[in-house]
Amino acid sequence: MSSLRFLGRWAALLAASGLLAYGLEHAHFPAALLLGPMVAAIAFGVGGADLSVPKAGFQAAQAMIGCLVAHTVTGEIVATVTEDGLLILAVVLVTVLVGGAVGWALTRLRILPGTTAAWGSSPGGAAAMVAMSEEYGADPRLVAFMQYVRVVAVVLSASVMARLLTDVSGSGTAAAPAAVAPLSVLVTLAVAACGAALAKLLRLPAYALIGPMLLGAALHASGLAAMALPMPMLDLAYATIGWYVGLRFRRETLRETVTALPGVVIATLGVIALCGGWAYGLTFLLPIDFLTAYLATSPGGLDSVAIIAVGSKVDVSFVLAVQTLRLFVVLVTGPIVAKWIARSAPAAP
Repeated sequence: MSSLRFLGRWAALLAASGLLAYGLEHAHFPAALLLGPMVAAIAFGVGGADLSVPKAGFQAAQAMIGCLVAHTVTGEIVATVTEDGLLILAVVLVTVLVGGAVGWALTRLRILPGTTAAWGSSPGGAAAMVAMSEEYGADPRLVAFMQYVRVVAVVLSASVMARLLTDVSGSGTAAAPAAVAPLSVLVTLAVAACGAALAKLLRLPAYALIGPMLLGAALHASGLAAMALPMPMLDLAYATIGWYVGLRFRRETLRETVTALPGVVIATLGVIALCGGWAYGLTFLLPIDFLTAYLATSPGGLDSVAIIAVGSKVDVSFVLAVQTLRLFVVLVTGPIVAKWIARSAPAAP
């Protein structure tokens, strides 16, 4: 009976996810197959469904998104990113400073403890921030709650922004998907497996995503490999990431963090607002549109931002170059920023 109930809950989640994704797709929202399952999973997680996505499944989905990103990389894009390397680094540093400033403000106002505020407001990979925070004296439950609230808020705001700024008036009937060569699919799966394994050996952050993305981009841009992914496989990857994030929200987590909820909301909205303002300023400094700048500076997860960027009319290479570099910078500077914020915390009364 317990197995039947478990399967029934998953069937209900699949149905709810499909309905939400269908509605968002017809409303022309980008990443509808990420957003719909994520919203449904939040409702099920908070409602006590007791479901979770295995870590291996989440990593496989990340590898597929890494290959999707790699497929968009060409030699011209690589040249553009290389030429704008200093500007991309500047964009990254400002975004990281915004996260640090919000964490410092939360600490000075006594809304959250120093180390917890620092790790929770860091605009980096949520899973990596949670894993590293406990080693530096932060409350991992509160850090996880802050990080995944931020990811959800960023996905929602970025999807709405992309919907508002993307012209869908001339979309008409969707074109039939092109046929996918079986050999290209096998090559893509091999790139995903080898890239993830190599990145893990090199101890790269978010190796399941970064490894296939870097290896696939190098092979695809140089013309050494033809990569392709069938739409059902991509749809499953989108949904898996949405379920993984959404199901992290549990009723117990909400009860444990209810007193810190105002601080978490303030931190999340503060980081998003400051990054949005920085994105607007970038449009005057760089020849990019606001949506490209918004997604590039958006403090969300690399995988979810990648899905939204690929589904929108933006400079995908610029967005992903900024997001990838920021992930590395945050992982390197995270401990330093956390210690600085903790030291600057006001003494207890």
